[in-house]
Amino acid sequence: MAAPMVSSCKQFLPILLVLIRCLSLQSPATGSQDQESFLYTGFAGSNLTLDGAATITPAGLVKLTNETFRIKGHAFHPAPVRFREAPNGTVRSFSISFVFGILSSFGDIRGHGFAFFIALSTDLSAAFPIQFLGLINATNNGSTSNHLFAVELDTIQNTEFGDIDNNHVGVDINSLNSVKSNTAGFYNDEGDGMLSNMSLIGSGPIQVWVEYHGESTQINVTLAPLGVTKPVRPLLSTTYDLSPVLTDQAYLGFSSSTGLSTGHHYVLGWSFGMNTPAPFIDTTKLPGLPYLGPRPQSKLLEIVLPIASALFVLAVGILCVIMVRRHIRYKEVREDWEVEYGPRRFSYKDLFRATKGFKDKNLIGVGGFGRVYKGVLPTSKSEVAVKRVSYDSKQGVKEFVAEVVSIGHLQHRNIVQLVGYCRRKGELLLVYDYMANGSLDNHLYGQEGNATLGWGQRFRIIKEIAMGLLYLHEEWDKVVLHRDVKASNVLLDKQMNGRLGDFGLARLYDHGTDPQTTHVVGTVGYLAPELVLRGKATTLTDVFAFGIFILEVTCGQMPIKEDPQGNQVVLVDWVLQNWHKGSLLDVVDANLQGSYDTSEACLALKLGLLCSHPFPEARPSMRQAMQYLDGDMPLPKLLPAYFSFHMLALMKNEGQVDSSTMLPYPSPMMTSFGSISDFSVHGR
Repeated sequence: MAAPMVSSCKQFLPILLVLIRCLSLQSPATGSQDQESFLYTGFAGSNLTLDGAATITPAGLVKLTNETFRIKGHAFHPAPVRFREAPNGTVRSFSISFVFGILSSFGDIRGHGFAFFIALSTDLSAAFPIQFLGLINATNNGSTSNHLFAVELDTIQNTEFGDIDNNHVGVDINSLNSVKSNTAGFYNDEGDGMLSNMSLIGSGPIQVWVEYHGESTQINVTLAPLGVTKPVRPLLSTTYDLSPVLTDQAYLGFSSSTGLSTGHHYVLGWSFGMNTPAPFIDTTKLPGLPYLGPRPQSKLLEIVLPIASALFVLAVGILCVIMVRRHIRYKEVREDWEVEYGPRRFSYKDLFRATKGFKDKNLIGVGGFGRVYKGVLPTSKSEVAVKRVSYDSKQGVKEFVAEVVSIGHLQHRNIVQLVGYCRRKGELLLVYDYMANGSLDNHLYGQEGNATLGWGQRFRIIKEIAMGLLYLHEEWDKVVLHRDVKASNVLLDKQMNGRLGDFGLARLYDHGTDPQTTHVVGTVGYLAPELVLRGKATTLTDVFAFGIFILEVTCGQMPIKEDPQGNQVVLVDWVLQNWHKGSLLDVVDANLQGSYDTSEACLALKLGLLCSHPFPEARPSMRQAMQYLDGDMPLPKLLPAYFSFHMLALMKNEGQVDSSTMLPYPSPMMTSFGSISDFSVHGR
């Protein structure tokens, strides 16, 4: 009898195990710590661990968030799962499937998304809501001590985490900067096999499968609308070893958060399998998502709402008429100087659109008096440079008016053309032709991305600026003193032609009259001695700055700089010292590697010294300088001692030095002669 009974038991044992297995899958998971699988078909009566805003609705849905701002909610499987067969072993293969839905009470206004995760513990109290999804915070994002694996279903694009869009799925390891992400969608096996995009929010229940293969360390994430068979091709796949990430035992759960906008995040069903596919979720037994549509309106509201809408439209119409009439009324208002000198006046709206809202990516320069932006005019599609004069500058309005008055009608190929201007409340804006190659100093000193200029280009630019200054001093209706000639104020167009710009310090006076300027302005290193001593600006002070400019372009050196020992080196001193030693050409920019015309270089260096002579009467006019450069008139035969003699005479006349003192050549810094009041200069 014993043998038949044992044989009978052996026959029924597999059937008994199958029945036990099925019963365990059909009921909510219990608290067993070594569970190999579980299945939730709805969550009514389940013992999930909840915190934050998470609740289980009467219908059996896990609701992670509600209409409250800046909250988080978590739902955990009550018992940890053992991911290794032995301590310090590798993480075994596992599979998860769940059904979720995201609803919004405000149409397409999005709250932050939610995530499935595996974590070290159920204590996420230190995690932040909003973009951190209730998983981590700003301090521990990316820390290996998080021991966090998550699949985010994100409906907000957060650039700080490198999100690809506002509707994506990502695999996260210890950080919300996803190791792999993709726009939400699924591959339709029955169709053409192409990716079908779908919205994570408002498109109904969506089923997700997350699979990890222990041997290959491959992670697959697959999505599909509820009712669609699991696609063969996953939405995204990546290889990442989770053994250093997950602890021996870890908790599985869901997390969600809200920010300044809210959303409703629901989980309808959930299953898990260790070393086996996640148990099948019978979608016909899942609870349905609630309806968040508009509530039925009362009869009174149906009557009042159209009347209120009509009154609102009428009020808006009246307001528009008032604003249009006001715009027309003030459209032609101009100050006297604008009527007399002003070029085209732009609307602020056009300049705002042209520069894309004055965004930093359109910023092409920052100067002492404002910021310069590149723009494209909406009507003509022409490129322009828009300078916004700093409103907090004490001289802001004054310099703005000076520049408009100075170059409002200037027309010369070597002057940066002022296209127009704009005034809006405190906003002061000037619009120029766009100079594609920027300022000369960026090219002259070989900054990154700009090749060193060849000698032919340099000599041509010197002549072009000379022609521009000649036009300002002698050929226009009035005499224009630029007062700030330097390499950074010389701009280069597409053909690398030099144009003189930045007239913020310019002054005008009639031909044949004496300019009454006593306020010293300009840039240290370019200031003529008499300007520093007496505050007297004339065309010859522009000639002095032009001489320094010639030396700067020829030598590739700034007017004043420090040598490796920290000593201050003045460019004109250095050039004159080499002339004394008979090695004048040694000062030519070494970046030219000897590739230059020696006669032109000598002419440029000697003319630069002559123009920057300390004695104003010894300097040529711009017309004479132009004749020297064109070869129409020979340069006077001068010796280095000639400059030293006149410097000594100048200093003795000022009573500043002993007659026995002999300096080789005056520098702009040496002409300060002590403290001078009312001295206003600015840097490069």
